[in-house]
Amino acid sequence: MAAITAAMVGELRAKTDAPMMECKKALTEAEGDMGKAEEILRVKLGGKAAKASARITAEGVVAAYIANGVGALVEVNSETDFVAKNDDFLNLANTAARLAAENNPADVAALLALPAADGKTLEEVRAALVGKIGENMSIRRFQRFETTAKLASYLHGTRIGVLVEFEGADEQVGKDVAMHIAAMKPVSLSADQVPAELIEKERSVAQAKADEDAAQAAAAGKPAQSAEIVAKRLEGSVQKFLKEVSLLNQAFVKNDKQTVEQMLKAANASVKGFTMFVVGEGIEKKVDDFAAEVAAQVAASKGA
Repeated sequence: MAAITAAMVGELRAKTDAPMMECKKALTEAEGDMGKAEEILRVKLGGKAAKASARITAEGVVAAYIANGVGALVEVNSETDFVAKNDDFLNLANTAARLAAENNPADVAALLALPAADGKTLEEVRAALVGKIGENMSIRRFQRFETTAKLASYLHGTRIGVLVEFEGADEQVGKDVAMHIAAMKPVSLSADQVPAELIEKERSVAQAKADEDAAQAAAAGKPAQSAEIVAKRLEGSVQKFLKEVSLLNQAFVKNDKQTVEQMLKAANASVKGFTMFVVGEGIEKKVDDFAAEVAAQVAASKGA
């Protein structure tokens, strides 16, 4: 049985907004698996635990560059948000975005090997900055676009960045769509492009919720719902999920009376693709257990 620490409970509560004791129970049931515990809470608490779990788990910035039909979005990480505000660090990120757009490197290693300034490669500039500031930093990822259509970007501060490829006479449409993506965080352009594993995960959660509802009904002596009704509920949950996470089906942030698809049609425009980076997304940040560290130091000193 995995030890469930206060830090783990706090992290799960921050991700789901669920009550502290429910978080502890879920972690215990999941044997410490954070992802599984989130699913358990969604089943038990429904929408109350559906708060977005993609919290910032590392520091850094997202930078964008667009010129002459090419563009790039890049994420550069640092250890602290203090360094993420440093002018030299921001310059590193902006240089990386420009180099990625102009040179079409195959991967991050190739990007780092490109000449950046004063005869130095981007890697040499990065390493020198690490030595100067005394904190590690890395270029995590980038996405490049090259198109005969149009490109638009939106940066929410420096922590969320979006690059959109679109067609249409109105330049503002691309900017509005980029801003919408940053706010609503779709995972795909259309419902049929949502990854199968996400759909299956949502179906699994809906099935588990239906099973729990059936168990509660049986315990209360109520009749069980027919298999047909349960199947319709499951399909309804999946379809609702697909609408929520696909860009074209989402309600447009500047006018929730129409979907993004309807807004684009009215503007005689279309979106061909997009990329969104959220700083630190998917990176597990180390959480120090201060109390345990102090206890260990006290024990060590007594032993000495």
